[in-house]
Amino acid sequence: MMSSTVWVPAYIAIGSNLEQPLQQVQQAFAYLSKLPVTAAHHTSSLYRSAPMGPADQPPYINAVAGFLTQLDAHQLLDALQQIERSMGKQSSAMRWGPRVIDLDLLMYGDQRSDTEQLQLPHPGLLVRNFVMQPLADIAPELRIPDGMTAANCAKQLGSVGLERIAT
Repeated sequence: MMSSTVWVPAYIAIGSNLEQPLQQVQQAFAYLSKLPVTAAHHTSSLYRSAPMGPADQPPYINAVAGFLTQLDAHQLLDALQQIERSMGKQSSAMRWGPRVIDLDLLMYGDQRSDTEQLQLPHPGLLVRNFVMQPLADIAPELRIPDGMTAANCAKQLGSVGLERIAT
């Protein structure tokens, strides 16, 4: 079900550090490409990064996907959560713990939301190089919430702890 005929750009962060994370991220790309009423899919390079949470877990594989959608933000969030469940994501009591897949809605056009269910832009967007670098790969001129471009924010955050993976 679509909310309108307006196409809205959306950006999704993808991360995995369990059960062949490289393949999990690539599988997430495939699922995202099949979302209803979406088009113009772009995917970033893949990056290996140290875990943000507990250190006793494997490194993450991270990426960002961007596309145009006619789904509204809540419909898109529901679709992302359905993809996570279908890929075997378990509810975890451990914040930032290991996971098979994690899909976070980073930005949905210029929409802002601060509810328990949906925070837009994503609260970690401006401080996580493992999100900003892949976002800058596919949308370097995108104006992020603080007004600077994704490329400039990625440059400011630096690449410490990030390794681009050749695929």
